[in-house]
Amino acid sequence: MVPLHYRTVLGSRACATMAAAAWGTGVLNALLHTANTFSLPLCQGNAVDQFFCEIPQILKLSCSDAYLREVGLIVFSVLVLFGCFACILFSYVQIFRAVLRMPSEQGRHKAFSTCLPHLAVVSLFVSTGFFANLRPPSLSSPSLDLTMAVLYSVVPPELLAMET
Repeated sequence: MVPLHYRTVLGSRACATMAAAAWGTGVLNALLHTANTFSLPLCQGNAVDQFFCEIPQILKLSCSDAYLREVGLIVFSVLVLFGCFACILFSYVQIFRAVLRMPSEQGRHKAFSTCLPHLAVVSLFVSTGFFANLRPPSLSSPSLDLTMAVLYSVVPPELLAMET
């Protein structure tokens, strides 16, 4: 597959700005969640029943009522996620419009074969991430939590690696 040429189409300044915005919001989100998590007193031990420490699992071990702080952080995370999702959606609309204007059927097929697998992986990541983090606690079970964690943290990077 031919890699996408973002710098050719967008310019290096736009690419640097988008990369800085992505890294900056990701680091800010992680710092806020980390600070909140480290300020929690744990009264049920420190063993997490997952293969990595997820925030909902750590909150189950806490003996304080961190609900309001965590809700505020989740609202911030959801706003950031919707912003990212809107940018991804907008960029795919622009890509599809450009591809549909291509005169060559072979060119359209090649462009769609590059974009559609990536869109499928992004959709898998977003949908499983939403389900894993926004489902009601009544639907929570250790095996379902582990399955969702694998689906949104292991499977999408592996699928993206297979694309290249």
